[in-house]
Amino acid sequence: MTQRVLTTESGAPVADNQNSATAGAGGPILLQDGHLLEKLARFNRERIPERVVHARGSGAYGYFEVTDDVTAFTRADFLSEVGRRTETFLRFSTVADSLGGADAVRDPRGFALKFYTNDGNYDLVGNNTPVFFIKDPIKFPDFIHSQKRDPFTGRQEPDNVWDFWANSPEATHQVTWLMGDRGIPASYRHMNGFGSHTYQWTNAAGDAYFVKYHFKTNQGVRCLSADQAAELVGKDANSHQTDLLQAIERGMNPSWTLYVQLMPAAEAADYRFNPFDVTKVWPHADYPLQRVGRLVLDRNPDNVFAEVEQAAFSPNNFVPGIGPSPDKMLQGRLFAYADAQRYRLGINHTQLPVNAPRATSADNYGRDGLHATRYGSRHDKNYEPNSYAGPAQTDTVLSAPLPVQGWTGTHEAPAHTKDDDFFQAGELYRLMSADEKARLIANIAGGLSQVTRDDVIEKNLAHFHAADAEYGKRVEEAVRALRED
Repeated sequence: MTQRVLTTESGAPVADNQNSATAGAGGPILLQDGHLLEKLARFNRERIPERVVHARGSGAYGYFEVTDDVTAFTRADFLSEVGRRTETFLRFSTVADSLGGADAVRDPRGFALKFYTNDGNYDLVGNNTPVFFIKDPIKFPDFIHSQKRDPFTGRQEPDNVWDFWANSPEATHQVTWLMGDRGIPASYRHMNGFGSHTYQWTNAAGDAYFVKYHFKTNQGVRCLSADQAAELVGKDANSHQTDLLQAIERGMNPSWTLYVQLMPAAEAADYRFNPFDVTKVWPHADYPLQRVGRLVLDRNPDNVFAEVEQAAFSPNNFVPGIGPSPDKMLQGRLFAYADAQRYRLGINHTQLPVNAPRATSADNYGRDGLHATRYGSRHDKNYEPNSYAGPAQTDTVLSAPLPVQGWTGTHEAPAHTKDDDFFQAGELYRLMSADEKARLIANIAGGLSQVTRDDVIEKNLAHFHAADAEYGKRVEEAVRALRED
């Protein structure tokens, strides 16, 4: 085999990669050693800003295969034919911790999926829970600040975590999920994924449906207790990354079955819950799951930094037949996700291989900027409209328009018949077995008992009492017992 030649960034061969150039055998290093300077300068710049949230992640490539006809509900081309396969990239992540954090912790998991469709990339950005802590994006920076490291102590503080939840009663449903048995997945392969938000599908006739996505793991749901997770973190902080990597390398390709809930757009206004409130679910009895297809992961990235760390997702990356809903948290993320990547990776991050469309190429009048690699032909113009052969708009509309009415200003979401912050949290609690309830109570009490302010504890206890009388009573007793020890 021919020996590869080590070169500088400019392609010149390197004669000595073990010794710096010096002024004589024992003299100081010379500024003219361009290879040394280049290596040190590059090394100083190898890291980029980590994600503010979802920093710790793993990813893999695969495909999505349509198994059921959904053309009555959406005209999305990649969903138009049973048996159709579309290449995908899926990034899993924890939410609150930094890039160096452990995998097996109690935290929601990101489930961000990129479909490389013939109409461009479609990004579905969700979590492993069907709900979230807050319903309005104006609270999102404050929520994340409360879950991150305290600016004085430099660590995650129970006082901050529970204080925010105490003053945000809509978080009660998600807190019940997080503190329950599914709060620590055993691996990325053994958890479900959800779009979480409400999205919109539009069919060929222009009929609109609101949709929720459910990816059910075919490996079965497996989770860890707090003690099991602590033991696993001590053995391998990268446990979920290790598991995903090794499973795919062994050919044990993980898969999920995609189901959707579909609500005709006309039914949204009178539904008993606000269908655009991400702190609530649509009960399956109201809108049953309908199968769509199968997601399979079958290839590990060749380079974690290039393909996982630089992977960029935006819920604003839609394709014809799929669009947004009035979900306020989703509306905020339509801006925030893409903007985060413009900051982290630069304006041309969409030209990186992991983010670039596959079957089609981006063709527009965006030009220049840091790391630009797409220029077009020498005669292409950089403005529109023009009299030359540049790209032109089409009449293709991505999705149906959303109705708006009333005066501008800040508004609370319109109330539906069962819209409160506690009903669904109580329903979830009452679904649990006796053992599940006992573990949930222990997990909540373990965190809440560490809070130093009595008023914060009392506010949180009031939320659990409002969700279910037994739920609140048991949490209160457990917290009191731990504080009296």
